[in-house]
Amino acid sequence: METGCIAVLEGNVASDRVIALRADIDALPIHEEGDHKAGFISKTDGVSHCCGHAVHLTNLLGVAHVLAELRDEIPGKVVLVFQPGEEKPPGGGKLIMDSGVLKRLGVQAIYGLHTYPYGSPGEVSVIKGPMMARPDEFTIKVIGKGGHAAIPQKAVDPIVIAAQIVTVIQSIVSRSVNPLEPAVVTIGKISGGSAHNIIPDSVTMLGTIRTFSEELTLKISHQIEDVSRALAQSAGAQIEYTLVEGYPAVINTPEAVDAIVHAAARLPEVSVVNLPEPIMAGEDFSVYLQEIPGSYMYLGSGSEESESNVYNWHHPKYNADERAMYTGVSLLAALVFEPESIPKK
Repeated sequence: METGCIAVLEGNVASDRVIALRADIDALPIHEEGDHKAGFISKTDGVSHCCGHAVHLTNLLGVAHVLAELRDEIPGKVVLVFQPGEEKPPGGGKLIMDSGVLKRLGVQAIYGLHTYPYGSPGEVSVIKGPMMARPDEFTIKVIGKGGHAAIPQKAVDPIVIAAQIVTVIQSIVSRSVNPLEPAVVTIGKISGGSAHNIIPDSVTMLGTIRTFSEELTLKISHQIEDVSRALAQSAGAQIEYTLVEGYPAVINTPEAVDAIVHAAARLPEVSVVNLPEPIMAGEDFSVYLQEIPGSYMYLGSGSEESESNVYNWHHPKYNADERAMYTGVSLLAALVFEPESIPKK
């Protein structure tokens, strides 16, 4: 995780302004299946940028290049944050914040962006207040008793129990959570067993809870554990349950969102679209926003021409229309000169 980089560009216009721009640079454990003729497909099997982080990195390097040419017009300092470890809690944002480097540099506002396959190049989507959920992770290990598949009565089958758990815990959100409060429970991985005629000793399930509230996350987590334990015990099995709390929800500073709108208004090629509602994906940019005013935004990167809106984030064929970087570079650079990009206290 400790592979990030922070660069400071000193402007030549005297000012106490210090604005930070952030890009996440980590890859994903996915085998990329894109067009190898494109020339930028991952050369390392099982490692790819199928969430657009390579675009984020390249985009911020482009911003650095543009701002270096405009140094004589830049007020104060620009801090360029190339952050590692966004995809896995506790996240590289926490690593950077815990280091105290942004505080020592006097950062007064921070902005970041992410590719967005549902928007077109030239568009930026943003919303005031809650934008992205907190991504918490849990593990359920069902411990039964292995045996021969033809003699199930002599075993305690953890696969059957796991199947019941997956089905039953889906009712937690539909029956225990206020329908007006966003919440998602998803099992993303189930592993167990070795052959078609063997009942295994155990099955392990990995899942995620997405909410905008730590209180609600913990409530759902307790119910998942209670339901899983009850189902397992009723069949003569046991469970081991763990919860790993992720990063907080992304809550954009309203004044920073206004600054994005104002900066974009001076760029004919950029339009700002109001995100109609928050989404349940998670982002450790939230760690910065807990202490520093700022905003996260979605960079429209989908287009029929490049088929880049066909596949969602984390799909092996995910790609982004590179024209999006014209938007990202110009808007982030414009925020450096936008008077309102640093919200007043």
